Amino acid sequence: MATDAGRPLRADAQRNRDKILAAAARVFAEQGLDAHLERIAKEAGVGTGTLYRNFPTRELLIEAAYRNELSRLCDAVPGLLATLPPQDALRDWAGRFLDYASAKLGMAEALRAVVASGVDPYDHSRRMMLEALTSLMDAALAAGVVRPDIDASDMFAALSGIALAAGRPEQRAQAERLLGLTLDGLSAHRA
Repeated sequence: MATDAGRPLRADAQRNRDKILAAAARVFAEQGLDAHLERIAKEAGVGTGTLYRNFPTRELLIEAAYRNELSRLCDAVPGLLATLPPQDALRDWAGRFLDYASAKLGMAEALRAVVASGVDPYDHSRRMMLEALTSLMDAALAAGVVRPDIDASDMFAALSGIALAAGRPEQRAQAERLLGLTLDGLSAHRA
């Protein structure tokens, strides 16, 4: 991560930024737009001055937290494919997607405020998700473990539907069952 001047952040500054983004995602998911930035700073273990130096406005913090969670999700794909069989990598990533989607639903009010300010935090989201899913689906198809008539956009639609239908924490068990049904339906042995 670079500063506005293009210089990389010092290691301690990058750690602080990362802690702020993780805390912001949690707090905005729990409290929505009413979340106090002081609480985010406290949970991150930094002072409010550090928070404001990194994110001068609430909207910038919300957008950065959202993008950070999205990047963490999509950046996990190569590691999953390197360490797990393709079908297991897809299953693991789909579970992570549900976690991400649940947090995003919790941040919905805050994200709407960002959109209202003229920024579109969803601009690259769909493309990033489809790229991640394409990598996973291509690997699973090459291994012969998923049906060839289902593509990444179909899987994205299914995962999005599951997340919307069972996105609240108390509905996680239902989401897991729906995810299992969906992934079982992808099996090449059921085609």
